[in-house]
Amino acid sequence: MARIELRLPQSLPFATEIDVRVTDMNYGSHLGNDAMLSLIHEARWRFFRSNGMTEGDVCGARLVLADAAIVYKKEAFAGDRLRFEVGVFDVARVSCDLGYRAIRTGDGALVAEAKTGLVFLDPASGRPIAVPDRIRALAVAVAE
Repeated sequence: MARIELRLPQSLPFATEIDVRVTDMNYGSHLGNDAMLSLIHEARWRFFRSNGMTEGDVCGARLVLADAAIVYKKEAFAGDRLRFEVGVFDVARVSCDLGYRAIRTGDGALVAEAKTGLVFLDPASGRPIAVPDRIRALAVAVAE
């Protein structure tokens, strides 16, 4: 089976901690994939907020999620605290990626790596627009 391979920047400069809730568990009694995507969304929201932005207003643009990929490394369980590291990379004309690492704080285990592709839209027309300079300035490089 072919696996998704993510190449994230070595350093993702923003970090926030989020507790895994009992309602995040699936039938396998571990963190469900749908819940992980919700935790990633929370981390993204906190990242933008820490930079004085929202997903609805990123320097005058709004965002739409174009794609998402998650690669799981370890299980997580209710009560675990995860540190999400977040950073901008792979900036293109009208889009960029946000990279994420979810690390269990209790033992330092890498639980998952992820990326979401974001497209910047004009709020009035809904058409794609150039990535704001402020977002470009936040970008980090992917190590070769």
